[in-house]
This record gives sequence, C-alpha cells and structure tokens, in this order.
Amino acid sequence: MKKYKILFVSQEITPYLPESEMSKVARYLPQGIQEQGNEIRTFMPKYGNINERRNQLHEVIRLSGMNIIIDETDHPLIIKVASIQAARMQVYFIENEDYFQRRFVLSDEKGNPFEDNDERAIFFARGVLETVKKLRWSPDIVHCLGWFGGLVPLYLKKTYHDDPIFTNVKVVYSVYNDKYEGTLRSSFKEKLWMEGITEKDIEVLTDTSWKGVMKLALKHSDAVIYGSPDVPEEINQFAKQMDLPRLSYQDEEHYLASYSEFYETILNGKIHASV
Repeated sequence: MKKYKILFVSQEITPYLPESEMSKVARYLPQGIQEQGNEIRTFMPKYGNINERRNQLHEVIRLSGMNIIIDETDHPLIIKVASIQAARMQVYFIENEDYFQRRFVLSDEKGNPFEDNDERAIFFARGVLETVKKLRWSPDIVHCLGWFGGLVPLYLKKTYHDDPIFTNVKVVYSVYNDKYEGTLRSSFKEKLWMEGITEKDIEVLTDTSWKGVMKLALKHSDAVIYGSPDVPEEINQFAKQMDLPRLSYQDEEHYLASYSEFYETILNGKIHASV
C-alpha cells in the first residue's frame, strides 16, 4: 500500500483539552495513521488554558514571526510544538496573544461566546496553512475536525489551490454535533475575503452559526466523515445535497481501519456517496 502524507486540523485534542468525541479521535487517529507508515502533521489552537509547562510546549522560532492581516490589522503568528511521547507524534499549536491567551476556549467563564470567535477561526485556518507552507511539507489529504477549523477547506480550494504545496490535495471534513451557542458577527463574511474567493463561494453563509460554517466547509471539501452518531439533520441533508462521498459514524473499535480505507479510496478516486 502506498504511503501518504496527512495533515490533521482539529479544534481540540486530548490531553490538551478535556476528552470528547472529537478530542479523542484527533489524538489517536493521527497516531494510528502514522503507525501504518504514513507521514502526519497535527495542528490545534493554543488556547490559554493549555498548561505549557506541564505539556512541555516550546516555540518553534523558525516557524514563528509571520503576521496575518485580518480586517486591516496585523496579528503576529506564533507556532509552538509539543510531543506526545507515548504516540511518538508532535502537535503544532497556533498561538496569538490577542486571540488565544484567555483562559477559556470559545466562551468566557459565564458561558458567553467570545465576540471575536470569527477572527480567531480565520487566524487559526490561515495560520495552519501558512505554517505548512513554511514547513515545505506537501500533504495528500487535509482532514479537518470540528466547526472551528471549518475555514480551512475554503482557503485551500480557493486561495491556496495554485500553491505547489497544496497541489491536488484532497480535503476530508469531519462533522460533529459540537454545538456552539453563539453566532459569528455580521462582518464575518467580509473578513473572510482573500484572493480567489468570490461571493458564490461563501453564499451558504446565510447565517453565521456553527452550522453555517460547517456547510461552508462541506461545500469546499472532497469527502465527509460523520464524527458523531447524532449529526444535525440539517447538516446531514446538506452533505447529501453536495453529493459528497460520506463515511458513516464509526465507533472506537472500527474507526481507524475505516478512516484509513476511506482515505485510500478518496485518493484513488474510487469512492462514491454512501450512508
């Protein structure tokens, strides 16, 4: 079997955040794929509640130092890395003092969503892709997990599609029932704009809820995996409407083998919509 390069982009990974469906898959799936002989890179945001000393994070100076412009403001990009020794794998963290130093993930201590989650999601997506470019590492598949990384497919397919690093990349998107109570600001669509993006590309953002972002991700993905057994029917129907190759929910015992086979068939162009 041919070996592949797979980039994993997740909004949460255990042990850095509490265990959830998504965080466990984002932790153990890359390990399993790597143990099959494939190359991996794994990214998540560096939220402020992640203990750097306990988890032994350190800055990667050669990757840090870029600025990402959002809404005409420069935001420094800092890259940190940690190793999960038992898995022999590294996790890269996207950090920015303004966006990710606060002690909570997406909402404050009272449960109120952060007002700038729109810009945080933009910064995370663009930060990942700019860092991968700087690594000069060309993935065959980019697998995104969760709504917060849902802008990666859009940027890959529209802004970075001519970049040699991302030539012929396939995008897999995992949908979860990861409810987010807030909505993103009305200016979100304007802030998304980059070269290559048209109004038609983001027309599915009729609302700026987490479901709207997931629809945007599905519109620009090559395949979808159901990461939760109870994905909202609205998202299920949209995936079917897009006629995407689909992999149904897989339990902990079976998902590694199923995901691996799914990757293989996507790359070989032999898969059709299922579920």
